[in-house]
Amino acid sequence: MKFTTKTEYGLVCLTYMARRNDLQMDPITVKELAKAERLSPTYTEKIFQSLRSAGIVAALHGNQGGYALSRPPAQITVKEIVEALEGHTFEVFCEPDNRKEITCTHFPACGVKPLWEKTKGLLDGFFESVTLENLAKNEIGAMR
Repeated sequence: MKFTTKTEYGLVCLTYMARRNDLQMDPITVKELAKAERLSPTYTEKIFQSLRSAGIVAALHGNQGGYALSRPPAQITVKEIVEALEGHTFEVFCEPDNRKEITCTHFPACGVKPLWEKTKGLLDGFFESVTLENLAKNEIGAMR
């Protein structure tokens, strides 16, 4: 499993927004955000387009425009963010949709598929239990 910089930067930016806004939903521009986190504004804009499409952030237009979290940080999960930016949390490559693109001679009697399915289930469950608020408050270390 390997996440791209898109997910890494998306999580960093959203955590920054959650800390900055606390309980307010004040918008922040991509330029401000990219400068604060030392990221490319162009890449940050692409990330936020995906997050907006997924309903995680809202674009606010006008003089005071920018992006704002669409919901309180406690209602946005890491799973939702990862899926918005990666498409999935963990790809079980022997699933029917993925299997047609690979050649696997072990599929009929595979003993490994249950491992990948269990891994995906555990990862999905963990990411579903972690919210943006947990990230903003550095509460991950205390979680079990």
